[in-house]
Amino acid sequence: MTETLKDNKLKKVLIIEDEGDMCLLLNIMLNGKDMDLDHVKNIGGAEEYLKNEQPAVVILDNKLPDGFGVDFINVIKKDYPAIKVIMISGYDASARDVALENGADIFLQKPFTKDQLYQSIMQLLN
Repeated sequence: MTETLKDNKLKKVLIIEDEGDMCLLLNIMLNGKDMDLDHVKNIGGAEEYLKNEQPAVVILDNKLPDGFGVDFINVIKKDYPAIKVIMISGYDASARDVALENGADIFLQKPFTKDQLYQSIMQLLN
């Protein structure tokens, strides 16, 4: 069994989200889905994290305490081009166009379903 897990390495997913409730919800939605979830609350934390870890997917909120996720997409794509980005936003539908122009792979408008989130991640990993 251990060998199977080693061969079938868990995909690392970084959640960049400052609202505790939303982060908890994302964790619940993705729990048991063969993913290794990590979480930071702001862009500064994400920058530090990315120096040491390379997740397969980043789930990125737009409104963060130290800036906007749409602006951070450029940094991720420039410095870590292999990382896939799912931008999530509940406030501003116009963020969709900017996020996609800046390199986000997928944009999810809050509220989204568990299936939409999971399917988006699976689409990017395959």
